[in-house]
Amino acid sequence: MEKTLIILKPDAVQRGLIGEITSRFEKKGLQIVGMKLMTIPASIAEQHYAPHKGKPFYEGLVRFMTCSPVVVLALAGKDAIVIARKMMGATFGSKAEPGTIRGDYGVSNAYNLIHGSDSPEAATKELGLFFKADELQTWKPTIQEWVYDMTKGTPE
Repeated sequence: MEKTLIILKPDAVQRGLIGEITSRFEKKGLQIVGMKLMTIPASIAEQHYAPHKGKPFYEGLVRFMTCSPVVVLALAGKDAIVIARKMMGATFGSKAEPGTIRGDYGVSNAYNLIHGSDSPEAATKELGLFFKADELQTWKPTIQEWVYDMTKGTPE
Protein backbone atom coordinates (compact mmCIF):
# COMPACT_ATOMS: atom_id res chain seq x y z
CA MET A 1 0.00 0.00 0.00
CA GLU A 2 1.29 3.43 -0.93
CA LYS A 3 1.70 6.08 1.79
CA THR A 4 1.27 9.84 1.50
CA LEU A 5 1.56 12.88 3.73
CA ILE A 6 -1.40 15.20 4.17
CA ILE A 7 -1.20 18.47 6.10
CA LEU A 8 -4.38 20.18 7.24
CA LYS A 9 -3.03 23.71 7.19
CA PRO A 10 -3.60 26.42 9.82
CA ASP A 11 -6.70 27.73 8.03
CA ALA A 12 -8.33 24.27 8.05
CA VAL A 13 -7.58 23.84 11.77
CA GLN A 14 -8.73 27.36 12.69
CA ARG A 15 -11.97 26.87 10.74
CA GLY A 16 -12.79 23.63 12.55
CA LEU A 17 -12.50 21.41 9.46
CA ILE A 18 -10.27 18.66 10.89
CA GLY A 19 -13.11 16.16 11.31
CA GLU A 20 -14.79 17.00 8.00
CA ILE A 21 -11.61 16.59 5.96
CA THR A 22 -10.29 13.55 7.81
CA SER A 23 -13.68 11.89 7.47
CA ARG A 24 -13.60 12.28 3.70
CA PHE A 25 -10.35 10.34 3.45
CA GLU A 26 -11.62 7.61 5.76
CA LYS A 27 -14.92 7.30 3.89
CA LYS A 28 -13.03 7.01 0.60
CA GLY A 29 -11.20 4.02 2.03
CA LEU A 30 -7.78 5.53 2.74
CA GLN A 31 -6.29 4.30 5.99
CA ILE A 32 -4.88 6.63 8.64
CA VAL A 33 -1.51 5.20 9.72
CA GLY A 34 -0.23 8.33 11.48
CA MET A 35 -1.81 11.49 12.83
CA LYS A 36 -0.74 14.38 15.04
CA LEU A 37 -1.61 17.94 15.94
CA MET A 38 1.47 20.12 15.98
CA THR A 39 2.84 23.57 15.39
CA ILE A 40 5.44 23.17 12.67
CA PRO A 41 8.87 24.48 13.68
CA ALA A 42 10.30 27.01 11.20
CA SER A 43 13.24 24.70 10.44
CA ILE A 44 10.90 21.91 9.28
CA ALA A 45 8.70 24.30 7.27
CA GLU A 46 11.82 25.64 5.56
CA GLN A 47 12.95 22.11 4.65
CA HIS A 48 9.47 21.11 3.51
CA TYR A 49 9.11 24.13 1.22
CA ALA A 50 12.80 24.28 0.16
CA PRO A 51 11.91 23.79 -3.54
CA HIS A 52 10.13 27.17 -3.37
CA LYS A 53 13.00 29.05 -1.71
CA GLY A 54 13.68 32.28 -3.57
CA LYS A 55 10.14 32.57 -4.92
CA PRO A 56 8.16 35.66 -3.86
CA PHE A 57 5.69 33.65 -1.75
CA TYR A 58 8.24 31.48 0.11
CA GLU A 59 8.72 33.56 3.27
CA GLY A 60 5.00 34.22 3.64
CA LEU A 61 4.27 30.51 3.18
CA VAL A 62 6.76 29.49 5.88
CA ARG A 63 5.32 32.15 8.20
CA PHE A 64 1.76 30.95 7.52
CA MET A 65 2.55 27.28 8.05
CA THR A 66 4.20 28.00 11.42
CA CYS A 67 1.63 30.50 12.75
CA SER A 68 -0.87 28.05 14.19
CA PRO A 69 -1.34 24.30 14.73
CA VAL A 70 -1.72 21.93 11.80
CA VAL A 71 -2.75 18.30 11.61
CA VAL A 72 -0.34 15.98 9.82
CA LEU A 73 -1.71 12.71 8.51
CA ALA A 74 -0.02 9.69 7.04
CA LEU A 75 -2.51 7.92 4.80
CA ALA A 76 -2.11 4.52 3.18
CA GLY A 77 -3.94 2.84 0.35
CA LYS A 78 -3.70 1.67 -3.22
CA ASP A 79 -2.78 4.76 -5.28
CA ALA A 80 -3.12 6.91 -2.13
CA ILE A 81 -1.19 9.86 -3.60
CA VAL A 82 -3.28 10.22 -6.75
CA ILE A 83 -6.53 9.62 -4.89
CA ALA A 84 -5.76 12.13 -2.13
CA ARG A 85 -4.69 14.82 -4.59
CA LYS A 86 -7.83 14.32 -6.66
CA MET A 87 -9.91 14.65 -3.49
CA MET A 88 -8.06 17.88 -2.57
CA GLY A 89 -8.89 19.62 -5.85
CA ALA A 90 -7.13 22.42 -7.69
CA THR A 91 -4.58 24.45 -5.70
CA PHE A 92 -6.73 27.58 -5.51
CA GLY A 93 -10.12 27.23 -3.85
CA SER A 94 -11.63 29.71 -6.30
CA LYS A 95 -10.75 27.33 -9.16
CA ALA A 96 -11.37 23.98 -7.43
CA GLU A 97 -14.33 21.88 -8.51
CA PRO A 98 -17.28 21.38 -6.14
CA GLY A 99 -17.03 18.01 -4.45
CA THR A 100 -13.30 18.43 -3.74
CA ILE A 101 -12.01 19.58 -0.37
CA ARG A 102 -10.80 22.93 -1.70
CA GLY A 103 -13.85 23.28 -3.94
CA ASP A 104 -16.26 22.76 -1.04
CA TYR A 105 -14.44 24.72 1.67
CA GLY A 106 -12.03 27.14 -0.01
CA VAL A 107 -12.29 30.43 -1.85
CA SER A 108 -8.87 31.96 -1.17
CA ASN A 109 -5.95 31.74 -3.53
CA ALA A 110 -3.57 32.08 -0.57
CA TYR A 111 -5.22 29.92 2.09
CA ASN A 112 -5.81 26.56 0.44
CA LEU A 113 -6.54 24.35 3.48
CA ILE A 114 -4.48 21.28 2.68
CA HIS A 115 -1.19 19.91 1.40
CA GLY A 116 -0.66 16.47 -0.11
CA SER A 117 2.50 14.81 -1.38
CA ASP A 118 2.71 14.90 -5.18
CA SER A 119 4.85 11.80 -5.83
CA PRO A 120 6.09 8.67 -4.07
CA GLU A 121 9.54 10.29 -3.69
CA ALA A 122 8.04 13.45 -2.16
CA ALA A 123 5.84 11.35 0.13
CA THR A 124 8.84 9.41 1.49
CA LYS A 125 10.78 12.63 2.12
CA GLU A 126 7.81 14.50 3.62
CA LEU A 127 6.69 11.63 5.85
CA GLY A 128 10.26 11.50 7.19
CA LEU A 129 10.13 15.19 8.08
CA PHE A 130 6.94 14.90 10.12
CA PHE A 131 6.92 11.35 11.50
CA LYS A 132 9.50 9.11 13.17
CA ALA A 133 9.35 5.55 11.83
CA ASP A 134 7.79 4.26 15.07
CA GLU A 135 4.98 6.83 14.82
CA LEU A 136 3.55 5.18 11.71
CA GLN A 137 1.29 2.24 12.44
CA THR A 138 1.04 -0.99 10.50
CA TRP A 139 -2.45 -2.42 10.82
CA LYS A 140 -5.13 -4.01 8.69
CA PRO A 141 -8.60 -2.49 8.95
CA THR A 142 -11.29 -5.14 9.24
CA ILE A 143 -13.18 -3.45 6.40
CA GLN A 144 -10.23 -3.62 3.98
CA GLU A 145 -11.70 -6.54 2.03
CA TRP A 146 -14.84 -4.43 1.53
CA VAL A 147 -12.83 -1.43 0.29
CA TYR A 148 -10.68 -3.40 -2.14
CA ASP A 149 -11.33 -6.55 -4.10
CA MET A 150 -8.71 -8.77 -2.45
CA THR A 151 -9.68 -12.06 -4.18
CA LYS A 152 -6.31 -12.19 -5.97
CA GLY A 153 -4.38 -11.41 -2.77
CA THR A 154 -3.60 -7.81 -3.70
CA PRO A 155 -5.89 -4.78 -3.70
CA GLU A 156 -7.82 -4.23 -6.93
